[in-house]
Amino acid sequence: MKAHIITIGDEILIGQIVDTNSAYISKALNEIGISVYQISSVQDERDHILESFAFAKANSDIIIITGGLGPTKDDITKHTFCEFFNDELVLSQEVLDHVTHIFKAYVKRPLLEANKTQALVPSKATILTNRFGTAPGMWMEQDGKVFISMPGVPHEMKGLMEGSVLPKLQEQFELPYILHKTLLTYGMGESALAQRIETFEDELPATIKLAYLPSLGRVRLRLSTTGTHKEEVDATMQIQLEKLKPLIEDVFVGFEEKGPLEVIIGNELVARSKTLAIAESCTGGSIVQRFTANPGASGYLAGSTVTYATRSKTEVLGVDEALIETHSVVSAQVAEAMAKQVRDLYDTDYAIATTGNAGPTKGDSEAPVGTVYIGIATREGVKAYHFMMGTHRERVIGKAVNKALELLHEEILKN
Repeated sequence: MKAHIITIGDEILIGQIVDTNSAYISKALNEIGISVYQISSVQDERDHILESFAFAKANSDIIIITGGLGPTKDDITKHTFCEFFNDELVLSQEVLDHVTHIFKAYVKRPLLEANKTQALVPSKATILTNRFGTAPGMWMEQDGKVFISMPGVPHEMKGLMEGSVLPKLQEQFELPYILHKTLLTYGMGESALAQRIETFEDELPATIKLAYLPSLGRVRLRLSTTGTHKEEVDATMQIQLEKLKPLIEDVFVGFEEKGPLEVIIGNELVARSKTLAIAESCTGGSIVQRFTANPGASGYLAGSTVTYATRSKTEVLGVDEALIETHSVVSAQVAEAMAKQVRDLYDTDYAIATTGNAGPTKGDSEAPVGTVYIGIATREGVKAYHFMMGTHRERVIGKAVNKALELLHEEILKN
């Protein structure tokens, strides 16, 4: 069974907002056995929407639309729905009562006529109650195809997906079981990795697909398969995983299903009752942000500093000025000192530090653009690692963050 996701809104097409809705919907559909055939973003324009509806209907079984359901004149999805389904808008007392309740309980101001238009829905639509907003979700069927329309506001859309759409799809259709296993690898490029597992890839059964997903300093290997019986699919996948893992043992850090590397590191620190501190310069807080974006970070992350300027390294961390004058602020010696000082400051088991030149200018050091030093400190000692990360500023920072996480993970696994 195939789905087509359509996002409606000029704000997406001009780059004003990022379409996170499609990513969420795709993942949610995949988890219940529905493959996404295509994702489209279209203008708030009648002809464009109608063309997208017609194409989606011809090529997919389920069409999910987000956006264009607001109370203003530029939100035309409901009107276009009526035209496509040869329908008309009618007042839904259920929706009107819901909108009235929201304004009375939460908005605390009079209901405007524009807000009352939220209660106008196509007569053929099944209403999906939006617990978090005024625009209802709508479910319509034609020629065996299902059209589902939801607001574009992410938390409203997610509430409708989880509370109404997914359960209704599972109830109405007999869906296959889709399984993805994504292995995280660090420290080896895509080409080298492909060469290493070439024989494994050639011998994969036709029912399993392998995809390489490279990014800065890491490659994800995704194995995908589908079937009718969950037990058989799981067993087939497990056989291939047991063949693959020994081939990449030195670069494999875990499964993406268990979370990104920072989550894996956090879990390992908690399991070992160990703590971490971070001192960042060239990465500007990006490493600590990766950790604190996940719940439970306070269980192992003691604290961090972003000592971006040279002066802050001496005044906040206590790095010796003479060390900086002798070796430069971008050096192995300063990276080691930063890691040691921040570990002492927070009295942690591990500490990580970055100093480098991300560009485009050299700043306080004559080190070439792309130079990065990463320091790792433990209670037993400290060591710095030197890298050249290229000349593109964002890529330098991204590579430095990923490499720092990789080095920290390796250090933790030594104990």
